[in-house]
Amino acid sequence: MIEWENIDTVLLDMDGTLLDLNFDNHFWLEFVPLRYAQKNNLTLEQAKQHLIPQFKKMEGKLEWYCLDYWSDCLTLDITALKAEISGLVSILPHVIEFLEGVKQSSRRLVLVTNAHRNGLDIKMKETCLHHFFEQIISSHDYGFPKEDQRFWSQLKEQQAFNHNKTLLVDDSLAVLNAAQSFGIKYLVSISKPDSQQAIRIIDNFPAIEDFRELMIGL
Repeated sequence: MIEWENIDTVLLDMDGTLLDLNFDNHFWLEFVPLRYAQKNNLTLEQAKQHLIPQFKKMEGKLEWYCLDYWSDCLTLDITALKAEISGLVSILPHVIEFLEGVKQSSRRLVLVTNAHRNGLDIKMKETCLHHFFEQIISSHDYGFPKEDQRFWSQLKEQQAFNHNKTLLVDDSLAVLNAAQSFGIKYLVSISKPDSQQAIRIIDNFPAIEDFRELMIGL
């Protein structure tokens, strides 16, 4: 149960928090390998064997989230590929109710995502969630991913939030660990970021399956 009376700023991640991570998992693990295989006369399995180690190597770095980086590496238009299947983007259960509740409570609502601006724009166009937020921050604006302390330093400088009165909800444990090291007091993870996968067991942070669990006392 969140101490809502002590919170004045709510920071929310996008993929796997507000939006179903199944889209991104399908995109990177199935759709991109498929198009890469077609372009390079490979089988899908050969493409996966080539690409997935490359993806793993860049996890947690800004390049992993950069559509321009992968477009150059793979000689594929990654932004266009995302737009091609953007109809598969979906909002996780009860997210809209939560966003409406936070807005009505007059708390600051800020989206903080590692998503590249091109992908972010596609998803906002598809979902219209941008209307809820006072600010939308991409880590690419700062040059550091949310896993990096320098991201949080720049965010604090720009947004001037109080560590002790801020809630961050994010599905990434690495990001939550970074935010905790920075001093953000209220941290919540998502136990089911991908609707097609099993619930994750999370020990280090409070975790919710859907946003109704956060709305008590809001």
